[in-house]
Amino acid sequence: MAEPQKRDVSVSMEQANIYGIAFALPAAILQVAGFSLVYGIQAFAPTWNLAFLVLAVLLGIFLHELIHGLAWMFFGKKPRSAIQFGFMWKTFSPYAHCTEPLGVGAYRLGTFMPGLLLGILPFVIAMLTGSGDLIWFSLFHTSAACGDWLILWLLRSVPADALVEDHPTRAGCYVIENP
Repeated sequence: MAEPQKRDVSVSMEQANIYGIAFALPAAILQVAGFSLVYGIQAFAPTWNLAFLVLAVLLGIFLHELIHGLAWMFFGKKPRSAIQFGFMWKTFSPYAHCTEPLGVGAYRLGTFMPGLLLGILPFVIAMLTGSGDLIWFSLFHTSAACGDWLILWLLRSVPADALVEDHPTRAGCYVIENP
């Protein structure tokens, strides 16, 4: 039996940061426009003090990576030992990395969940409550998920039954294919 081939579906972390703007900017414009139309620009005034807001954002960054790892463990049925966490100082990028192959569906869910839980869900709550604090939190974390949105875009043509392996140093993965 032939050895499986790996097709690289990734970009460098530098490219991910640059391309991610293409995903973050329209999302931020939509969030700001939607919130402003409903509550007015004055509703953007935060009520949390700056230290608390910074702490909430920093905690959110930690949670973002934790959510990736937990989602890959849950949806991919992987042990905790298969998940690594770290920080790439060169690109100032925290990361979570699954060291074992996953079904592409589990990989996509794990990639999507932080943006959903820390960006989109707080936006929905901000829209329901008019919270200026939550809109800022949402804007930051929706933008922080831009690299994840990019990865999902890169995976758009990968078949649902594919197996993938998280790339250890780049944004994206390898698609495992048989020759």
